[in-house]
Amino acid sequence: MVNEILFFSFAIFCLSVILIIFRFGKLYLFILISIFTIMMNIFVLKQFNLFGLMLTGGNILYGSLFLITDLLSEHYGKKEAFRGIFIGFITSIFFVISLQFLLHFTPNSEDFAQESLEILFNLSPRILLASLISYLIIFDKIKRITNNKFLWLRNNLSTFISQAIDTLFFTFFGLTTFTFLNWTLHGVIDTNIFWEIALATYLIKIIVALIDTPFIYLSYKIKK
Repeated sequence: MVNEILFFSFAIFCLSVILIIFRFGKLYLFILISIFTIMMNIFVLKQFNLFGLMLTGGNILYGSLFLITDLLSEHYGKKEAFRGIFIGFITSIFFVISLQFLLHFTPNSEDFAQESLEILFNLSPRILLASLISYLIIFDKIKRITNNKFLWLRNNLSTFISQAIDTLFFTFFGLTTFTFLNWTLHGVIDTNIFWEIALATYLIKIIVALIDTPFIYLSYKIKK
């Protein structure tokens, strides 16, 4: 039960921080996107069990990004939401490229971190390429269909549809060890647990999406 308690506590903490930051304006949401993006690229390397399923550690932060883009889309428009996603992309690219420079510096005799850094961050380019998928277009399409009504539907249905596709793509190309034409691409999970990780990841994203729905409604109460 420790992991489950930590999961819900961390989810509520992240979503609450987003709502507090939202009070100060969209610029601060953009900054938070960059912070969450960097953290997510590190946290995704952690594996643990939750509700009897195997998970990676970046799911809560990834799910929390939905709330940020929802807030930008709802209160500032589609253009600002796309700008937020673009900032996240640029942050990821800068982070991954900078890490490659760092990893290729020749360590001296006093260095103790090189091996650990290589273990942690050699997968970063794969994770970056696999994570550049957004659900915002689906969100906006549902918004037009519902004539700006049914906020709970737009917030959750868009996430349910887009993240089914995104989860399969990201888990396979970003994290899974697989062989193609006698060429093996190593990841942090084996193919025999691919479906377990993918299903668990999708379920956690759905849970976070459901948790963040009240925060969307609360945003209308606290907006300047």
